[in-house]
Order: sequence, then structure tokens, then C-alpha cells
Amino acid sequence: MSVEAPLPEDDARSRREAEVRSLLADGNVRDAAAAAVELYGGEVLGFLCAIARDDDLASEAFAVFSEDLLRGLPRFRWDASLRTWSYALARNALHRLRRDPRRRPGNNVPLSSPGAGISAVVEQVRTRTLPFLRTEVKDELRRLRDALDPDDHALLVLRIDRKLSWKDIARAMPGDDEQSVERRAATLRKRFERAKLMLRELASTRGLIPTD
Repeated sequence: MSVEAPLPEDDARSRREAEVRSLLADGNVRDAAAAAVELYGGEVLGFLCAIARDDDLASEAFAVFSEDLLRGLPRFRWDASLRTWSYALARNALHRLRRDPRRRPGNNVPLSSPGAGISAVVEQVRTRTLPFLRTEVKDELRRLRDALDPDDHALLVLRIDRKLSWKDIARAMPGDDEQSVERRAATLRKRFERAKLMLRELASTRGLIPTD
């Protein structure tokens, strides 16, 4: 069985996650949350923009994610990486907003008073990330991804763009509770291959890649 070799950035992430954990151990929950948002906020917001297909909705979900992270950090058991858990929180935040009929597009969900300490970091991440993403979405292949099922799109982002392992993707995209992480990972891997094939067919249809 092959083992994925850790990338250099993985070591840097591990060190910075250790810093978040140290802040938590010292009781500095808000500082830990701010450090976590600073570490992963940009890529999480990019993930939300990709799967929400609506910058306003993604921005709202990012605010909810930040609140959830702040409230959940003291109970986080570190069974998975902070990065993996962040993607799970973000996906859940987006799904909750989509189910809420009271959500008003274009209005960001403000951080409540418990999250006020990290609101500045959240806004900084938004300010530097959204303009960059708005230029990226002009890319034709990203538009093709938008034609896929949202969960298929999420799979492509987590595996191709974020390079998460299959076990981490299974933790970030939970499904049947009766399935083990290994079985869930195998199921998602098969779905990923189907999504890649569908994307290739769409790209071929639009003349972006040569036909066989």
C-alpha cells in the first residue's frame, strides 16, 4: 500500500496548528480562533465560494463558520487535523444557511459578541481573498466545475486544489454514520473518479481539450 509523502507545507501547517493548540491549552480561546482563521480562512473562503457559486452566500457562510470555529474549538478533540475540521465546519455552515428560509442574500451574518475578538481577522481574510477569487472565476474550467453537482464540486476542490487525503475528505464530507472512515473514503474516491470523467466530457464538448 502506497503512503502519500508529506509536502513541505504540511510541516508548516502542523507547526502552526500546534501553536493554535498551545493557545487553547493556555485558555486563550479567542487568540486560538483568530490564529486558526488566519491560517486557514483564505482557503476555506475559497472553498465556500467554489461550492456556493455565490460570493454573498459564501461570505455569509464564512462568518457562520468563524463563529462555529470559535465556539467549537474548546471541544475540538484533535482526532483530525484543524484543517480538515475547518472544511467540515465550513460545509456545514453553508448547508445550514441554504436550509434557512430567513437568509437574505447580500447581507453578511455579523459575528455575535462572543466572536467580536476575531471579527477583524475574519474581515481581513475576506478583503484579501474575495477580489482574488473574483478574477479566478473567469477561468473556463472553473465555470465547468460549477455545472457539476455541489458535492462533486466539493470533492474536486478538496482533492485537487487542497490536496487533502481521502481519509481527511471523508471526515470533511461526512455521510452514512454506519460507514467507517475507510469505507467512506473509498466511496468518495469512486465518486471523485466519476466527477473527473464528467468534467473531462464537459471540457471536451466545449473544445477545451482534444477529443479521443
